[in-house]
Amino acid sequence: MAIAQAMCTAFKKELMLGTHNFATNGNAFKLALYAEGGGGKSSTTATLGVTTTAFVTTGEVASSGTYATGGGALTKVAPTTSSTTAFTDFADISFTTATITAMGALIYNDTNSNKAVAVLDFSSNKTSTSGTFTIQFPTADLNNAIIRIA
Repeated sequence: MAIAQAMCTAFKKELMLGTHNFATNGNAFKLALYAEGGGGKSSTTATLGVTTTAFVTTGEVASSGTYATGGGALTKVAPTTSSTTAFTDFADISFTTATITAMGALIYNDTNSNKAVAVLDFSSNKTSTSGTFTIQFPTADLNNAIIRIA
């Protein structure tokens, strides 16, 4: 499998450098969808995982409906803490009237050189046919938020 769920290693380092700002008026983040096995814009399979450092177009799904190449803007959930865990999350994102088959996604910082944050592996192809393709993020809490530092 060429898409593997991961918090990107470069992102972890960049947090220490102050590169990513998840505050309400901070950086803009996007989510791009990827196919595996040549279902994207090219016949090349997306290769995404822990070593991903930035948004790439290889294997990205083609524009369809309200999904445009480069992905969709994410709405941030303000960073917070609970117990000894800091976390942040995003609101669910949907692309309507879209025909999409995707195996995964990349969250990236659109403000700072498209730096990678996290790779999402859907485990199998997820499809919409002239319908709504939705990414449902987990509950924004210390056990489930998409980005957690414990």
